[in-house]
Amino acid sequence: MSKLTDVPKRILIGRALRSDKLGETLLPKRIALPVFASDPLSSVAYAPGEVLLVLSVAGVSAYTFSPWIAVAVVVLMFTVVASYRQNVHAYPSGGGDYEVATTNLGPRAGLTVASALLVDYVLTVAVSISSGIENLGSAIPFVVEHKTLCAVAVIVLLTLMNLRGVRESGKLFAIPTYVFVAGVFIMIAWGAIRGLVMGDTMKAPTADLTIHAEQGGLAGFALVFLLLRAFSSGCAALTGVEAISNGVPAFRKPKSKNAATTLALMGGLAVTMFCGIIALAMATNVHMAESPAKDLLRNGTPVGAGFTQDPVISQVAAAVFGSGSFLFVVLAAATALVLFLAANTAYNGFPLLGSILAQDRYLPRQLHTRGDRLAFSNGIVLLAGAAAVLTYIYGADSTRLIQLYIVGVFVSFTLSQIGMVRHWNRHLLTEKDPAKRRRMQSSRAINAFGATFTGLVLAVVLLTKFTHGAWVALLGMVIFFVTMTAIRRHYDRVSDEIAADDTPDDDVVRPSRVHSLVLVSKVHKPTLRALNYAKLMRSDTLEAVSVDVDQADTRALREEWERRGIEVPLKVLASPYREITRPIIDHVKSLRRQSPRDAVSVYIPEYVVGHWYEHLLHNQSALRLKGRLLFTPGVMVTSVPWQLDSSEAAKKRARKRAEWNAPGAVRRGPVAAQPKKDKTTQKDRAAQKDKQEKTPATER
Repeated sequence: MSKLTDVPKRILIGRALRSDKLGETLLPKRIALPVFASDPLSSVAYAPGEVLLVLSVAGVSAYTFSPWIAVAVVVLMFTVVASYRQNVHAYPSGGGDYEVATTNLGPRAGLTVASALLVDYVLTVAVSISSGIENLGSAIPFVVEHKTLCAVAVIVLLTLMNLRGVRESGKLFAIPTYVFVAGVFIMIAWGAIRGLVMGDTMKAPTADLTIHAEQGGLAGFALVFLLLRAFSSGCAALTGVEAISNGVPAFRKPKSKNAATTLALMGGLAVTMFCGIIALAMATNVHMAESPAKDLLRNGTPVGAGFTQDPVISQVAAAVFGSGSFLFVVLAAATALVLFLAANTAYNGFPLLGSILAQDRYLPRQLHTRGDRLAFSNGIVLLAGAAAVLTYIYGADSTRLIQLYIVGVFVSFTLSQIGMVRHWNRHLLTEKDPAKRRRMQSSRAINAFGATFTGLVLAVVLLTKFTHGAWVALLGMVIFFVTMTAIRRHYDRVSDEIAADDTPDDDVVRPSRVHSLVLVSKVHKPTLRALNYAKLMRSDTLEAVSVDVDQADTRALREEWERRGIEVPLKVLASPYREITRPIIDHVKSLRRQSPRDAVSVYIPEYVVGHWYEHLLHNQSALRLKGRLLFTPGVMVTSVPWQLDSSEAAKKRARKRAEWNAPGAVRRGPVAAQPKKDKTTQKDRAAQKDKQEKTPATER
């Protein structure tokens, strides 16, 4: 059966890679750029439009503020990029914002950042895929009619591509990303030549339309609020910047230097593209409205519901290249495709962050395990499932989904940069070198400026978008926070409960006629109980067996084994593909081949839990292993239970159910014993009495 399921798995995902091949999956800068920066690079396709849409509330005259808003976004982009360049040097482990906040602000702040990033990664997939489907649907009606189904199908496709490994998915995503970037730069350059050198007049498709201002003549606080709202909308161009700091471990060596270089390159490209599109939109008189059917006017009359408002980048491309031209079609296709691929930023950031959280015991340990292709497969599948559910609930409507966006990323930006300020304050207390102190003070000023900026954006986003859907993102953050806190509390309690005492129990090996194996992962109470129980079974030979899936853990196990002086020999099985079940099965079979008449007894320590959800966190490897061992001839499997405290609650519930289900205990109560009715007749009793009288006394 396993072979039958293995064939399609290998076709879809590819052959398994050995652990020592991990270095071959690391990314060079040219591949890391499209893998980790596709989200911020693609956001220039809609961020300029978001700025103009907000400003259109006050009419075309408010468009004059768009260059200044672009300057503010550029300043913020450079500030954030500069801050994250310091992050990747100071914290290269891949923890990114989570590690910065945890180290400098405490575990609660770190968990808040992690919750915000996890929500933002899920939304990145949902928004990017939905937006791409809507762009594709303008050319293919079938996609519009079934956009939810098509969006989920694209999520499945991206999931399979990422399960094959980040290097292979990066190669697939590199071409369209670079085509999009090249197309935008060619458009900016050709537009500048036509406008400044050749003196041509370029007009966007909406240049001849006017805008009906919903709130014309804004001034004072109302105008300031509108500009802040437009600025916060334009900051959508910054989404995904943090992914590189979370993905440092995926870079080739020198990791920090390559990640910092990629950050700078990404920031330069995104800023140039964003400003170029804003400038060309102003030069070609692009007009946008939040409700185009009634707010866009042609000769004083609304254009009506039949009018399709194209994105800013499409209108600019039509003005520069000509609508329907070859370069226009290429750029339009690359834009739609890169929006799909923007979700790949989340497919790399979410699993890496999930792995770190799992290592810190905030998420199930399965998220820390690499799959066959050395990618964090469980995290990829979890992200895909959450994004697919969200896409289905919102009907793949990017307009509704984008209201949930941005909140999480600016929570992480703000807390991360506050954490970096504390980081520099702590180092300045001990640093005496004047040159290093000057560099630290400059870095602190950059981080403080970034924290102020991003905090302002976060406040504006919450104020303007809360009732439009931002509350859903906040609710998701709360759910993640509470769930991860509960998981950490559970793991801590279990760890304290099963911690081995300094004085081990009796280690004398007792004789037996079977070869016994005790499976060992760590030296704790369940392991010691399994060892002592195996000794009592009078084994002919007894050995402890562990599987080497992590060299650091295996080394720690050997040292603890030797420190305690445990007399049972410890055998470590190699596992180049990080499997647990197969090496043990192969070892058991080899023992059976050496002595076919002997039996092999395998002792497996297991936890006994009292709640259904705890089963998801424990005993998964034991269940898979028992399922295989039970079908191996000549092998006896023994579960050595260790009852966790929560299992006592299960026992009490079982006793209550048994008492309540006692037959008749509730309905009738206790039934008193009734005397049997005498069915003998009077004639029979007289005959019996006469017989007794005739019987001799000695016989009676």
